[in-house]
Amino acid sequence: MSTSSVQIQQDIERLTAQGIDIVRVAYPDMIGTDRARNVLLEHLPSACEHGLAFCRAVYHTSPQGDVVPVAGGLDAGLPDIAVYPDLSTLAPLPWEPGVAWCQGEAIDPVTGTAAPESPRDLLRSVLDRCAEHGLRLISAPELEYFLCDPDPGSPTGWRRYADAPGNVYTSGLRGDPDGHLTRTLRYLRDLGIGVTTANHEFSSGQFEINLVHSEALDSADRAFRFKSAIKELARAEGRRATFMAKPFNDEGGSGFHLHLSGQDEQGRNSFDDPSGSYGLSTTARYAIAGVLAHAPALTALLSPTINSYKRFGPDTLAPWLIDWGLDKRSAMVRIPPERGAGARIELRLGDASANPYLAVAGTAAAILLGVLAAEEPPAPLEGYGYDATKAPVLPMTLPAALDAFEADTELIEILGKDFASAFVTYKRDEIERFQRHVTDWEFTEYAYHL
Repeated sequence: MSTSSVQIQQDIERLTAQGIDIVRVAYPDMIGTDRARNVLLEHLPSACEHGLAFCRAVYHTSPQGDVVPVAGGLDAGLPDIAVYPDLSTLAPLPWEPGVAWCQGEAIDPVTGTAAPESPRDLLRSVLDRCAEHGLRLISAPELEYFLCDPDPGSPTGWRRYADAPGNVYTSGLRGDPDGHLTRTLRYLRDLGIGVTTANHEFSSGQFEINLVHSEALDSADRAFRFKSAIKELARAEGRRATFMAKPFNDEGGSGFHLHLSGQDEQGRNSFDDPSGSYGLSTTARYAIAGVLAHAPALTALLSPTINSYKRFGPDTLAPWLIDWGLDKRSAMVRIPPERGAGARIELRLGDASANPYLAVAGTAAAILLGVLAAEEPPAPLEGYGYDATKAPVLPMTLPAALDAFEADTELIEILGKDFASAFVTYKRDEIERFQRHVTDWEFTEYAYHL
């Protein structure tokens, strides 16, 4: 990192004047969880000069704390990465007085380059490839989450917050009696991550907060910070916010819908063309074709857990088939009705558990491949979707999605073989651990009669 001592001192003086004495340096691991360290302000110059040492195997650590044997971790003796504060991202935390948040840049101290598992650097490299072909992507995430209250008497220890049916697309105390959403929206506004609107979502205890669109790396950064902030704010309330794909059997899942468009050198929307088919440019139509062609592999990145596939299926408003449509919410790729500056594609494949960096990186790679292949997409969906005679079915399990990912050599060439190997090894281990675990369903199904 090349932050000058003068700039560091100016930042320290500014933070001191704001009453801040701790900087939290955070970075995403491979599944999108924030890893971080608090740095006392007087030690910030040293952190900027030498970096903060973290074990590289943090990228290979499961949510339960298991270190998965990914190459470069256990086999290499658990070496370090160095995480450097990116002071351009400093932001005071409105809910934690005296603390500022800062993005960290993870570097391999031996090579001076990013570790292949670093999702932020992976996205940066994919966007650089896109830029080489004149493709500058703009994106905006739509993320849903469930809020839960403690419930010691339940099997999981949690129950849905404000668990009343029918509060679809509402705001106010009817679906949010404690004012969680209003309070959270104000905190996120003050954090400066570009939130715009918020509402109670379809399911009980489910919420959605929208963010503005921006250049793809910045958009992923803000989605990462958004997810981290939501979970932290819920903890401050004594609650749990989860971006798990489908946490409850009797409710639908939480999506991560990704809106994408292009921008030309003059700042105009390169997906718009009033004279083009459907009012879309050639670039946009090629982008759609690329996403459709690589959808099976993308499923592993955008629906990345065993639980993800319990969100899929007919009549769920979650994807099931590889199709696209003009303002069709039952399609995997929806084209919203706006044109002009608002022309874009909406990829509805992802669920909220997806790592924003990997979701955007994979989709950007598929769009680039579509543009390079220069092929038109098939005819758009007519009417309501979920007819398997009209379009191919997506992978319906995580193992099937990983098989499709490994088979997509074009996509892996852009994402990088080292990353792909690390990701697949990590996820195959997740599957193996699940297959050894006895679930509540199995006990209920078999224990009494067998």
